[in-house]
Amino acid sequence: MLSIKNLSKTYESKDKDPVPAVNDVSLEIPEGKLFTLLGPSGCGKTTTLRCVAGLEVPDSGEIAISDRVLYSSQRNIRLRANERGLGMVFQSYAIWPHMNVFKNVAFPLTVRPRQQRPGRKEIAERVERVLTVVQLDHLAHRQATDLSGGQQQRLALARALVMEPPLLLLDEPLSNLDAKLRDDMRFELKRLQRDLGITSIYVTHDQVEALSMSNMIAVMRAGVIEQLGKPRDIYERPASRFVADFIGTSNFIDGKVESVEGDHYVVATPQGVLRATSALRLDVGEAAVISVRPEHISISEGDHTSTTANSWAGVVQTRAFLGESVDHVVMVGDMEIRARENPSVSMPEQTKVTLAFPPERCALIPADA
Repeated sequence: MLSIKNLSKTYESKDKDPVPAVNDVSLEIPEGKLFTLLGPSGCGKTTTLRCVAGLEVPDSGEIAISDRVLYSSQRNIRLRANERGLGMVFQSYAIWPHMNVFKNVAFPLTVRPRQQRPGRKEIAERVERVLTVVQLDHLAHRQATDLSGGQQQRLALARALVMEPPLLLLDEPLSNLDAKLRDDMRFELKRLQRDLGITSIYVTHDQVEALSMSNMIAVMRAGVIEQLGKPRDIYERPASRFVADFIGTSNFIDGKVESVEGDHYVVATPQGVLRATSALRLDVGEAAVISVRPEHISISEGDHTSTTANSWAGVVQTRAFLGESVDHVVMVGDMEIRARENPSVSMPEQTKVTLAFPPERCALIPADA
């Protein structure tokens, strides 16, 4: 569907050296999938999206949808944004305050060149159809400024969908909503994308949004793709410490590969030996880091290290009730380990406990990754 090859974009600076916002990025996005560009501010995700939209001019590379080339530095092709026929939802929504809901959605169709502009009847049918999809059909004649935040977000989405675009671009569309409404809209957006089967690129810095909505995620850092994969693979098998730290919460344990036993690496650490797995190949003697999520560590009262494999003894320093879980901070030697359990498990401070680390949940990463 969407193909991005060797895309680069650099911004000039008067006081500093040129800043590479996007550095030789290549992506293949299948048809009908929701693909997320995830990363911190300044990582290049929005610049990549704007290059696809035609709002930024890349320095080099190629962007194509199926067999239609939108931009190519080698072939000197550059379609303007209004020639690409893509739908886009901005962070600010950018709805027209002087128009009602119906006119806002119809606007992209009414300003098309005359030879491409649908008739009035077709425009009305398409607007009514897309308003029904986003559940705003009963508000068609209400002023856009009288809508709630969630309704304005759906209005911006409807205005993009009415174009029937081959590709939908979403630039942090939920960031202006409150926490509860944001949760609701995640599922609404995912439902619409799935039901309509529209290929979408979603830009966000919110890890929960990315994990809950995406078919595929590209984690970006400093203009390059740090890791590309399915949400579960990225969460459970991070390829670098940056990815593990950015996607959720993780414990990091420094060590050295002592030996390899089948699919498991035996890792020596200052706190003791742990067995771990890795999507990458590491050599015996190589410095490495074990990343293990708090919810993957089980905690039990007492010292059971002699009978429990891959386990360490520690002492609870503090705990925090989070509603759906309880976080325990446990001291193992001079290292703090965070373990997350369901609300029925709550160990008081100074309780001696055993932490069990399932080897399949311990992701081994090269120390320099």
